[in-house]
Amino acid sequence: MEQTRAGEYDAFVAARWSVLFHLARLLTGGDRHRAEDLLQESLVKLWFVWPKVADEAPEAYVRKVLARAAARSARRRWWGERPVEQLPEVAAAGDMSATVAERSRLEAALAQLTPQQRAAVVLRYYQDLPDRQVAETLGCPVGTARSHAARGVARLRRLLADVIEPVG
Repeated sequence: MEQTRAGEYDAFVAARWSVLFHLARLLTGGDRHRAEDLLQESLVKLWFVWPKVADEAPEAYVRKVLARAAARSARRRWWGERPVEQLPEVAAAGDMSATVAERSRLEAALAQLTPQQRAAVVLRYYQDLPDRQVAETLGCPVGTARSHAARGVARLRRLLADVIEPVG
């Protein structure tokens, strides 16, 4: 029984790791290391409730834990880590500079939103969740979740206005 539980959990984590990591990264404003910590913390919490949520909606549970943990994390002043002067070199496979620059720009803009707005925008538009699920994940009324998402999108438009070109 215990091995079956562990096997199902491992299969879920292996199948959904990259999607959940990307969500965590967006929720932390692009900070890869905080995203890894956040996701690890959320998956540990999932492990303890796995028998209860495995047959229902484990990904929804992790999304909720991630969104709430990201909001708590954003209120902290210090995470116990220090920046370094130089980053380790990473092997490059072709010129991805334009894609990386655009992604970095979006992550920087997302980082300027409030934690609630960031979570609402990411859950609504990146995860493509309906307003009801966004509200459940954030633990607020549907109208409040819509308001956070609308204000977040409006702020993103202002922050990224110099890149957006009118169509027509």
